Amino acid sequence: MSQGTERESWGPYPLILAGAAVGVLVIFIANPRWGGFVLGGVIMVAAALRFAGYGGQLALRSKKNDVITLSVFGFVLVLTSLLLYNNELKALILSLFAP
Repeated sequence: MSQGTERESWGPYPLILAGAAVGVLVIFIANPRWGGFVLGGVIMVAAALRFAGYGGQLALRSKKNDVITLSVFGFVLVLTSLLLYNNELKALILSLFAP
C-alpha cells in the first residue's frame, strides 16, 4: 500500500478523535456543560463528514445508518448539555410534552 492510500483510509478519523479528546478535557478541567456541548458538536461534524462521503475509519455500517446514528447521538448530547444547569429550559421542554 502506498502512503497516499494509507492516509486516505484514515480519512477524518484523527480530526474527530482530537475533537473528542478536547471535549473530554473540557469536561474534566473546565465545565461538564460545555464539554458535552463540544462532544456533541464533534459527533455532528462526524455525521456531516460521513454524509459528505468522507468515510475512512468512520465508515462502520452503511452511510445512511452512520449519518442517522451520529446525528441523533450528537443532537441528544448537545441538548442534554444545554439542559444540564438550565431549569427554565427544562421546564419549557417538559411543558411541551405535558398533556
